[in-house]
Amino acid sequence: MPLTLILTRHAKSAWDDPSLDDFERPLNGRGRSSALKIGKWLVANGHLPDTVLVSGARRTVETWGRMADVMPATATMVSEPALYLASSDVILRVLRARKSPVIMLIAHNPGIGDFAMRMLAQAPSHEKFDKYPTCATTVMDFDASKWSDVQWGSGKLIDFVVPREL
Repeated sequence: MPLTLILTRHAKSAWDDPSLDDFERPLNGRGRSSALKIGKWLVANGHLPDTVLVSGARRTVETWGRMADVMPATATMVSEPALYLASSDVILRVLRARKSPVIMLIAHNPGIGDFAMRMLAQAPSHEKFDKYPTCATTVMDFDASKWSDVQWGSGKLIDFVVPREL
């Protein structure tokens, strides 16, 4: 059974309260709408995670919360502080420690975009993939039985979408 990874950059966050620490920034209206659209798209395409790893930043938690509203209640959310503004190397280290066969990871750019690029054997020809905009989502499979065996460039692209296409 292959492993499946769903990579999502958090949805669009609000910048309207300068007193808030970056970690505490909430989603804005567009972000809430985008997260809901991506959640519906994941369900419609059968991309349902067992475990959802979030950085713990408010915008990643809220992104998952909006998605979870339209998904079966089968996924467990886990806050992984190491994912906050993490590099792709840190993201890989966090992923390799997991056990669930279908993992969703919600994190931040530039790390999440770089991670998506480095994990895939072949990147999609989508014009937005290199920028990995807010709520961009990549689904990839790995021919491996455990996450600790996953290597750079070993992911097979299943899907890539940005909210504006939905």
